[in-house]
Amino acid sequence: MVGKELLEFLLLWSAVLIMYPTSLAVISLTFSSYVLQPVFPDCIAPYNASRILSTVCVLFLTWVNCSSVRWATRIQDVFTAGKLLALGLIITVGLVQICKGNYKWLEPQAAFDFWKTPSVGEIALAFLQGSFAFSGWNFLNYVTEELVDPRRNLPRAIFISIPLVTFVYTFTNIAYFTAMSPEELLSSNAVAVTFGQKLLGAMSWIMPISVALSTFGGINGYLFTSSRLCFSGAREGHMPSLLAMIHFKNCTPIPALLVCCTATIVIMFIGETYTLINYLSFINYLCYGVTITGLLVLRWRKPNLFRPIKVNLLIPVTYLIFWAFLLIFSLYSEPVVCGIGLVIILTGVPVYFLGVYWKNKPKCLDNFIESITYSGQKLCYVVYPQHVEAEEETPLDCSQKSEA
Repeated sequence: MVGKELLEFLLLWSAVLIMYPTSLAVISLTFSSYVLQPVFPDCIAPYNASRILSTVCVLFLTWVNCSSVRWATRIQDVFTAGKLLALGLIITVGLVQICKGNYKWLEPQAAFDFWKTPSVGEIALAFLQGSFAFSGWNFLNYVTEELVDPRRNLPRAIFISIPLVTFVYTFTNIAYFTAMSPEELLSSNAVAVTFGQKLLGAMSWIMPISVALSTFGGINGYLFTSSRLCFSGAREGHMPSLLAMIHFKNCTPIPALLVCCTATIVIMFIGETYTLINYLSFINYLCYGVTITGLLVLRWRKPNLFRPIKVNLLIPVTYLIFWAFLLIFSLYSEPVVCGIGLVIILTGVPVYFLGVYWKNKPKCLDNFIESITYSGQKLCYVVYPQHVEAEEETPLDCSQKSEA
């Protein structure tokens, strides 16, 4: 039983304090890079300027998510639409280039001129880094309580979004190669900006603005979902009880949002982008593999358990085989990166035994934790959800915000 709960805690620990803050840090740094690229067209933006702008962005969106669920969801809707319009523009321009016959770098001969024979480990590492661009496919699972009719809408959203994202990302990269060689693409600090400068002329300013707006919406989405995961973990007793509380009026998990914001800012100032992606991708896939394994174990041990959403076993089995390939060869090619990732996960072991498993704590320690909780409640104006629901008109307000 302890082993099962420890594994659950380590997955939560990795997600709340490592995976999602790291993703937020990378996306916010991308946001600042594109915003500052027109200011520093011939060089990389200064380190401090990039970090400060990223921090301001994260703090602002944290404030928005603390203030209103409705505001956060409206921002997500608007900026997701803006992202698709920007990518649609890139794809359209790329298709026009192909129709004009400008597809030199898409021809097999040109593509293989750049080819370098990679090792199996390098291929695995490339998949890990590439997977970062497609991460997010599981985020809706964390906000099912705030979805309208999740049994119907959750599978529908996943089945629509994954093919759509795959299509858009694939054709966007094809469009890039109509204007840039592989060497130019790799050397560019902001690929979309370089693409716009080459093909859009006087309208090239659209690209940095579009990408900045896109990443802005991505940061908002990560904050929204990661805070709900932190909130749920606290409700199950795996995080401090303060994180399981919501604002008495706005129904937003302010303490959980502040934890996610703080972890993101700390990670942002201690790591470089590519290093963060390597650590994140390995930890991500390690956790995903364990989760899929748990699904298969449950299907075997409890075949008659009621499952409102059920998939064919061929999907998780195929994923698990692919996961094993990536994990084994990533360990072989990048043992230091993977080793550090494992160490980061295992830092949660002493935290689990001291904070979760140890029930009979000294009274002075319990009083200290209780005083911290009360102080946090007064500072953030938060209470347990059932206390909010006890008020006569609040449940209606909360449900309306959830449906938003």
